[in-house]
Amino acid sequence: MPLLNSPFAELDLIRQPEQANDPLQAFDAADEYLLEHLAAQALPASARVLVLNDSFGALAISLRAQVEVISSGDSFLARLGLEKNLPRNGQPFDSVPFVPASEPWQGPFDYVLVRVPKTLALLEEQLIRLQGQLAPGARVVAGAMIKHLPRAAGDLLERYIGPMQASLAQKKARLLVATFEDRPRLASPYPSRYRLDQPALELVNHANVFCREGLDIGTRAFLPHLPRDLGAARVADLGCGNGILAIASALDNPRAHYTLVDESYMAVQSAEENWRAALGAREVEIRAADGLAGQAADSLDVVLCNPPFHQQQVVGDFLAWRMFQQAREALVTGGSLYIVGNRHLGYHTKLARLFRGVEQVAATPKFVVLRARK
Repeated sequence: MPLLNSPFAELDLIRQPEQANDPLQAFDAADEYLLEHLAAQALPASARVLVLNDSFGALAISLRAQVEVISSGDSFLARLGLEKNLPRNGQPFDSVPFVPASEPWQGPFDYVLVRVPKTLALLEEQLIRLQGQLAPGARVVAGAMIKHLPRAAGDLLERYIGPMQASLAQKKARLLVATFEDRPRLASPYPSRYRLDQPALELVNHANVFCREGLDIGTRAFLPHLPRDLGAARVADLGCGNGILAIASALDNPRAHYTLVDESYMAVQSAEENWRAALGAREVEIRAADGLAGQAADSLDVVLCNPPFHQQQVVGDFLAWRMFQQAREALVTGGSLYIVGNRHLGYHTKLARLFRGVEQVAATPKFVVLRARK
């Protein structure tokens, strides 16, 4: 894989999760452009720089030896990439502090470098949280590949930070440079909420939760067909989002034990709040994680999953396939994985390569609900 060369460092970086012969690299031209821009500012070593949404540590690791840098984002996999790429480049794994998107920062910051995320609501929430965290004269510089840079990103910078200027394009990347202007603070519209009729719940959804404004149609197809009569089964909601699958299942299975995992810190935060609102002090484990990678083998009876089909702007079934493999490893013999997926994705065939039996539980014109038995 190519090295990231910048005015600050030469780095050997890997993506997360790792896969053999990965055709994608762990940085792009927007990372290079952001680092070149910052190098031209000649910041003093005492400067405090906040890096937001650094995919796998390209920005934070480059800057670590030059300024005080703090990294923050909503991805557990990005955090894992940072912690693996630091020692890969001769630095202690914990030498760059990481603040999950669900937790506050401690400013003030002199400079903020932002990789524009796929979900603009996350960018808006991050810019809102920068209010009161910026030093006088601070700049917020957002970067992205042009094909992934919506016009609204610049509008958000102007609204929450100050006057914004777009850079010239460089290697199909562009920067948006905003200069902090002290203004009256604006309130955040997040988290958002919506109500369900069945089960009768109001769900809290923090800014980066998938389908934040309403129940996604895949989950809607899945809910009526969740397994019942589970007794004291050990159940995991894999890629839990706001937790609705586990919560609905738990309401019907009062003796079952639940684990909810997601790689988004804001999803985990939403799931925790929704679980408590629906189920009070009922015991549960909810964690940000690389799927079921940390789950003991043969420790689950049932896994529920509405698998994702993208990682940021990268679309494909790699993450879903990996989740199926993790579920098989964690399930006891005879345990079951229940999933919902678009018909055209052909999950039935993929699951049949891992599980001894795959059956269709239900179907709509667009979705299928499948049960795979180990």
